[in-house]
Amino acid sequence: MAGPIPLSQFMGAANAHYYGTRDPLGARGDFTTAPEISQMFGELIGLWLADLWDRAGRPAARYVELGPGRGTLAVDALRAMAKAGLTPPVDLIETSPTLRAAQAERVPDAEWHLGFTGISEDGPLLVVANEFFDALPIRQLVATNEGWRERLVACQDTLFLPIAGDRSFDMIIPPDLRDAPPGSILETSPASVAMLRGLARRLLGQGGAALIIDYGYQGPAIGDTLQAVRGHQYANPFEEPGEADLTAHVDFATLREAAEAEGLVVYGPVTQGVFLTALGIDARAEALAKASPERAEDIALDRERLTGDEAMGDLFKVLAITAPDWPVPAGFA
Repeated sequence: MAGPIPLSQFMGAANAHYYGTRDPLGARGDFTTAPEISQMFGELIGLWLADLWDRAGRPAARYVELGPGRGTLAVDALRAMAKAGLTPPVDLIETSPTLRAAQAERVPDAEWHLGFTGISEDGPLLVVANEFFDALPIRQLVATNEGWRERLVACQDTLFLPIAGDRSFDMIIPPDLRDAPPGSILETSPASVAMLRGLARRLLGQGGAALIIDYGYQGPAIGDTLQAVRGHQYANPFEEPGEADLTAHVDFATLREAAEAEGLVVYGPVTQGVFLTALGIDARAEALAKASPERAEDIALDRERLTGDEAMGDLFKVLAITAPDWPVPAGFA
């Protein structure tokens, strides 16, 4: 690294190495996602997609997942969709060779892509992005005594440290946040907006819907949400770059505005707990417990972990976007 670089560039390079060199999921990895906690998560998403597809007239749609992890969500969702009569071709957007290999074992008939380029433009898309946007690079703007500056990352000896740059960013700060005290941080994610707009243009041209599930907030808001996770513990984001998962909370208000700017219809966000409860997770947990009484306690704990306010239920949000002529999706009443 020749000199200070924007935090977004640092985060992008660190995560590219991190995800490209390991399977980060599960007890032996660094973190666990909702599909790995319980089959109920993927099954309910599959039924949500199948219901929407059915009410849209059962078109020849494709299943697309962004950042599919090990392919666990895809397997559970596709199984549930098949029971509803929907067996779509599968497209997985994944950059990691390690994770592609894991996905190929579970979803061998899938096609892999680095982005939306290459995915068929014939027919609607049914898109799922679970814990995808949180890993996209963010910019951080920090309030100083001289005004708002971009947060850069500098290397001093073997240490990486965040510093404030010299260029003024006052003009892009929302008016109600410009007088924030020195040290305040405002986050943006141009990469997330670009990805969302690319997705929205495909849905507008082809039809379909997308479901975005992630932890986040409705911005703009002041706060530093950059975090690193390693071995299921929080770590220093600037220590050993490329060896920990770097993420930031997703600004759902910005994603909503980007989708609406492209002409899509947007629903939510609602919390993950409200969404899964509306889709019937309680009934599904009861059915699984009845079929496997010896697992009843574990199933109840998994349901609570997915929906409880003190677990994932409140922090995680769900946003749906659809083509203008598609039905209102379930779970957003």
